Amino acid sequence: MPIRPGAQVQAHWEVLEQETAENPWRELLDEFTPDGKQFQLRHYSEFVTFLPYVQRFIYGESRERKDSGNRDEEPGSSPMRVYRRHDITSARVITRAGEPPIVLSIAHIDLYFFYDIDVVLLNVEVSCDDLTLVQAQELLYRFGRAYPAGWDERGDGLHCLHSLEWITADGTVLAASDSADRDKFLSFVAEHRAPRVSSHWAFLLKPLLLDHADPNAAIRYRQIEFYRMPVMGLLAVAEPRAISRNDFIRLGLVIGASDAEALPYSDRHVADFEQRYCDDRFWCNVGPSPNTRYLASGQALIVVGDAQSKYFLHPDVGVLAQFRHQHFLLFLIAHFQRAALLMFADRLAEALKRLDLNSSDSVNRFRRAIRQNFEIFLRFSHRYWFHEISEQTQARSLFDLTVNHLKLDSLYGEVKDRIYSMDQYLVSDSGRRHTNTVLRLTVVTTFGLIGTVSTGFIGMNLIGLTDILLIEKIIFFFIIFLPTAFLTFYTIVKSRRLSDFLDVLSDEQVSAREKFIALLDVWRKKKVVED
Repeated sequence: MPIRPGAQVQAHWEVLEQETAENPWRELLDEFTPDGKQFQLRHYSEFVTFLPYVQRFIYGESRERKDSGNRDEEPGSSPMRVYRRHDITSARVITRAGEPPIVLSIAHIDLYFFYDIDVVLLNVEVSCDDLTLVQAQELLYRFGRAYPAGWDERGDGLHCLHSLEWITADGTVLAASDSADRDKFLSFVAEHRAPRVSSHWAFLLKPLLLDHADPNAAIRYRQIEFYRMPVMGLLAVAEPRAISRNDFIRLGLVIGASDAEALPYSDRHVADFEQRYCDDRFWCNVGPSPNTRYLASGQALIVVGDAQSKYFLHPDVGVLAQFRHQHFLLFLIAHFQRAALLMFADRLAEALKRLDLNSSDSVNRFRRAIRQNFEIFLRFSHRYWFHEISEQTQARSLFDLTVNHLKLDSLYGEVKDRIYSMDQYLVSDSGRRHTNTVLRLTVVTTFGLIGTVSTGFIGMNLIGLTDILLIEKIIFFFIIFLPTAFLTFYTIVKSRRLSDFLDVLSDEQVSAREKFIALLDVWRKKKVVED
């Protein structure tokens, strides 16, 4: 939500730069330091994966240009800003009632902001060893739920974790989930007509607050995507080939654990699962990382590989490094593009909702909002919208799979048509108002011409009217006024034919005879041709 009403660029991250006790977020500076000590091999591999225009989007340009002035306004600065909190080190979760707790290690908790686009993306990276396949499936399915979809007969939230606790390094519980508190969610929706975010996610995002929860908060956000967050997962298993097709379908579509012998959907629905969702270029027994399968469904990117392979789990050059760096960024870019497009669609709907045709102020605000969104969309198209991000075959394939499943091209076309149709309406409306203004000015000029000619003739002093009576002056005025008015209105009546005559007169290729005929046509009666 905007923090500067009327401004096109909303630098929301400036609020996070205020170091207070209530603000745990700190800006994460990149590894591109002048001495290069923080720049590792994995960072280099990540950098060279992307095409130059994508590199400028992610990393910006040279540091000399960054240091030359305001970072946000310099052409060399990166339009992506990252903020990280360091107070949470682990999460204790229970997937279902009666299941044992699982402790997840927290690697990163980041907020991604983008210059000129009012979108923020939350990234939570967790890891855990010695999980069963069922536990992994349940975590992927239940972890990223902003709120419960409903409640079962026992009062537990549907499709979400039974419980989650954010824990510090000394074991202090900072926040816990409240998905079982049905009354809180029901009353919030009844009051605000908007969903309530679960307490553990709300705590994680502070000082960002839900728009409906606190309209006076410094930074307010509104849910723009589905309540189920996009998820990435890397699973290192002892025998990848032992995983059944049914389980791969559950992993790829993030369905959750169930009977391993039964398909989650009908045979017809998943008949082409491998063609639509799998990248199997490394699903073989040879190569540095054999039996590695990539599954991309748009909302999920899952990698399954051999835990015995050193390359698969290598933190600098292996699949793990690629997953945490290159694959994460391409997944982030695709979902950022989708979120930005949904933001534009939401803004158009909001502008239409606030439009009151009976209020000139409301109409003017609507015009400004549409014009502003049109300008921002143009900048988004040139700065952030691209179809290809890499020439590396695998990165390009995964990005294409993600983009196609998210249907970004059709969404972009739909939003573009909406914005351009709105802008075209404003252009036509402006042209209509301009035409009306010209018409009114023409009417005023036409009637003013009569008085101007009349008074001008009298003012030429061709007739001595100084010493005559007033009644005689009025008579002389009407003697000039009446024929002038008649000639003016007669000219208006014949204006279309006179216009045609002037067009012929100005044409150098028309003979003098044809020009004379065109003059006569001004007074000739047109023949009516009847069918």
